[in-house]
This record gives sequence, structure tokens and C-alpha cells, in this order.
Amino acid sequence: MKSHIIALPILVAALALGGCASTQQTIQDNPNTAAGVGIGAVGGALIGSAVAGKGQRTEAAVIGAVVGGLAGGMIGNRMDEQERALRQQMANTNVDVERRGENIVLVFPDNITFATGSSQIKPAFMHALDSVAQSLQQYPDTHIQIAGFTDNVGSPSSNQRLSEDRAFRVRDYLSDRGVAVQRMQAVGYGQSRPVASNANADGRAQNRRVEITVIPNK
Repeated sequence: MKSHIIALPILVAALALGGCASTQQTIQDNPNTAAGVGIGAVGGALIGSAVAGKGQRTEAAVIGAVVGGLAGGMIGNRMDEQERALRQQMANTNVDVERRGENIVLVFPDNITFATGSSQIKPAFMHALDSVAQSLQQYPDTHIQIAGFTDNVGSPSSNQRLSEDRAFRVRDYLSDRGVAVQRMQAVGYGQSRPVASNANADGRAQNRRVEITVIPNK
């Protein structure tokens, strides 16, 4: 029974969205928007079914799916737009822009962020952060996580403190440029989350990084 409640609303939501040519084209061009529609439809169906009376659950699930699908599609489309804008802004900066599910992740490499052992922001990093701050203000319906990472040179405790100091420094810089501090979370991971081997200089450079993750509000 539950599978029917979920399947029917998703079909109705898809048909409702498909009735608009521009929305349908957006979904075809942007798989993340399509994913948002599907997730929103399922969530709306479950909520609608749960809160409705026993004899109205199917109808409520259909309505919930349509509303949830539309909301999910809007969130996905908004994140697609922000991703495109950030890719343009970060061009030729050595900053990687990645899409991880619904989230957008900006990876700032060691050579533009901080000097060795320092939490003072380099001028090149300031320039990139100015563009990020502008984008975050243009798309305010998101939560921001700022994470600092180090290599394994030095003690784990000192690397942990350094990664935290750097994350908080980036948060404060973005706040000074108009991004609401309530939207941001700063965290340091020290040397605990390497993305490459610490056995060579290139790997250690990859591990010394700052990541800013843009997370859509639900």
C-alpha cells in the first residue's frame, strides 16, 4: 500500500511539472533539478499521507507530492543557477567548484589561501572570497559550512588548532563582506581528512585546503 501511495503522487507531480514547457526543459537540462523534484515529491507525499485522515490519505499524498515536487524542483534549479555563476566567478583562480548531490563545494588550494603555519588570508584568497560573498548574498536561501584542513606536518593538536583558526578567519571575512554569520558554520578537521598521500610534497599540498560547502535550505 505504501508503495502505491508514493508512486502515484510522483506520477502526478511529474505530469504537473511536465505541463510547463520551460520547467520541463529545465529539468531535462539539469539533473540536480530533477533530483530535487523527485525528493520533494516523495517527501510531500509522505507528509500529506501522514497528516491526513484515514479516508483522505491518497488524495492528500497526491497534493503533497505536487507541492513537494514543485518546491524541490525550485531548490534544485536555484542551486544549478548558483553553481553556474560560481564556476564563472572562479574561472582562472585555481579554485575547484564541485557538485556533491544538492550541495556546491568550493575547494581552495594551499597556494592561494594561507602561508605555511599562518591564518592570515593571502590577497589572492581575498579576491576569491569577495566573489563568493557576492554570490552568497545573491542566493540567500542556503547554509554555509567552512572547513579547514591541514597536512600531517607538525603535531595533530597544532594542526587542529590551525585548521580551526583558518576556518573561523574565512567565516569572519565573509561576515565582514555582508554574509549573515547565522548562515555560516566554521569547523576545522586538522590532518584527519586527507584527500591525497602525505608521503610527498604534492599530496601534502592537496591536503592543505579550505572547503566552502553551500547547502540548500529545505
